[in-house]
Amino acid sequence: MGTFKKPAALLLPAVLLMTLLAGCQSDSAAPAATPSAEPTTEAVATAAPEATPAATEAATAEPTPAASAGSPEAIKEGTIEKEGNVVLKELAFVYKDQTIALSDIVDDAKLESMLGKATAKKSHTYSLDDGKNMDTLIGRTENTYTFPGLEIKTIDSGDGKRFYIFNMKITDPKYTTVRNIKVGDSLDTLKKAYPEGKLTGDGAPEEEDDFRFAPSNYVDYMLFHVKGAKIESISISTLLD
Repeated sequence: MGTFKKPAALLLPAVLLMTLLAGCQSDSAAPAATPSAEPTTEAVATAAPEATPAATEAATAEPTPAASAGSPEAIKEGTIEKEGNVVLKELAFVYKDQTIALSDIVDDAKLESMLGKATAKKSHTYSLDDGKNMDTLIGRTENTYTFPGLEIKTIDSGDGKRFYIFNMKITDPKYTTVRNIKVGDSLDTLKKAYPEGKLTGDGAPEEEDDFRFAPSNYVDYMLFHVKGAKIESISISTLLD
């Protein structure tokens, strides 16, 4: 019995030594923990860029107002020069290379220089008791000039000094519109020259009718009186306030 116990006592320390060696080898094989990686240059480069100053300025800029030049709306006398008013130039007639337009400022001398001496002239100053019921025109003077085949009416602008044209009636073919339409032209020719206009009545060829051309509003207009499918007269007018 004594000889058997001695080898067992020697074996136990050997087993413990081997276990300790195995644990040491396992600890040395495990890799050391590394800290979390910093963002790489490539990752920073792909981040969303900040808005540029130009883009910021464009985003915050206030819209600019629309330009008023070239507006198709008719502009009354006193707001801009006649030379820049395309609409009022449409409402005009031509005689011997002279263009006379609605709302032109004129006097006796100017009309005579363009049309010759008037065969007649009459004036009327509006008043409360004149029977015309034009209260808004009280105190203002209207002049009527008569030329062969043409009548022109002017009214003072309120100061009693400047007179502007508010009505022209043409009955002679020597006065043409700026689109070269004249008394005696056919209704078909008129429609081709003024496709924006329209007949105000039934428009039957053998009946009388009016063909109205108003380029921007109902206040300033041109009226062609048609009879027997031909132009009998041309009126160019503006409604008085």
